[in-house]
This record gives sequence, structure tokens and C-alpha cells, in this order.
Amino acid sequence: MADRYKCVLLFGAPGTGKGTQGKLLGENDGFLHLATGDIFRSLDKQTELGKKFLYYSSRGELVPDDLTIELWQDHVRGLIDAGTYDPKHDILLLDGMPRSLPQAEMLAALIHPLAIIHFTVGDIDEMVKRMKLRAEKEGRHDDADENVIRNRFDVYRNETAPVLGHFDPKLVIEVDAIGTIEEVHERVSAALMPVYEKAFDTT
Repeated sequence: MADRYKCVLLFGAPGTGKGTQGKLLGENDGFLHLATGDIFRSLDKQTELGKKFLYYSSRGELVPDDLTIELWQDHVRGLIDAGTYDPKHDILLLDGMPRSLPQAEMLAALIHPLAIIHFTVGDIDEMVKRMKLRAEKEGRHDDADENVIRNRFDVYRNETAPVLGHFDPKLVIEVDAIGTIEEVHERVSAALMPVYEKAFDTT
């Protein structure tokens, strides 16, 4: 157990705001937001790995599991070496990882999930609109094509959502993602503070 990274998994369909909430939570001491999508997007698109990512992301498909895990491991080691992440005092907020059952199985020896925050919403069409608006604001061209966006929802339902069943149901905390950023943040923070206190016995 001690050799595995303590983490909280952030789950939710595209557009539910888990990235936004992860960044806000990551501003608190003891939490480090780690978004797989951001890691991929920061890649040099001219490198072999960058070209592979572009090939899959432009189609709204998942990057192969072995490639994803390899990149993730290297990134975490880099954070430790740089002093950005201290496994003895910090909890990783994993955003976009694991996205498939094989990934969950491959990560079993690397992570110790303390909780799973599941952001829930009802209207898929509203989520599509939210993602297109985000694409316009942030220049995320991979989110601008509605067909690609809807394919991502299909991928989530078929490959990512079942990952929740891989973990202990007692770890899952449902959080309503509808509302203002501040309202959702209050809900998530209220759920996570006890998790941190228990993990590091700060009470």
C-alpha cells in the first residue's frame, strides 16, 4: 500500500466540469490535479508520441492503454523529481485516468484510490453545447466538431463508465455537476476534506 500513490479519481462524462473542479481542488495544499488530457495536449505534435496522440484525439478515440500508462508514469516521476508532488503528503486528483478497464487493471499496482468523485448530469445535448463553447474559448479544436464530441460520449458509455464497476462501490461519491462552478466546488470540497483527513490522519 505504501508504494502506491494515494489518489482520488474524478469521473464524469465529457463536459461535466471535472477538469474545472480538479484545477480548483488542486490549488489546495495536499492535492495535485493531474489531467491526462492536459498531459497529452502539452506534447510536441512533431514527436512520434505527439503524432500518435493527434491521430487518436482528432477522431475522438482513446489513446491506447499501454501508451497512456507509459506517459503517465513518466510524468508522475518527473513531478516527484521536480519537487512538485510529494507522495507522502499529497493526494493525486486523477482526471481522465483510468478510462478503460485495462487501464484500471494496469494501474492497480501504481495507485491507491481513496475515493471516486462521480460528476453526474442529465442532458447530453446541454453537455455538447458546453463543450463547443469551451472549444471556442480555449481553442481546443478537438472539441469543436459535434460528431467528435458525440463520439466521445459513446466512448465514455461503452469503455469508461464501466470502469466504475471495477472499484469498491463504497469509494464512489456522487456529486451533482449542475449549478455554478462555485456551487459544485462546495459540494466536491465537502466530500473530499474528510478523505484527506483520514488518509493522513490530520484530525
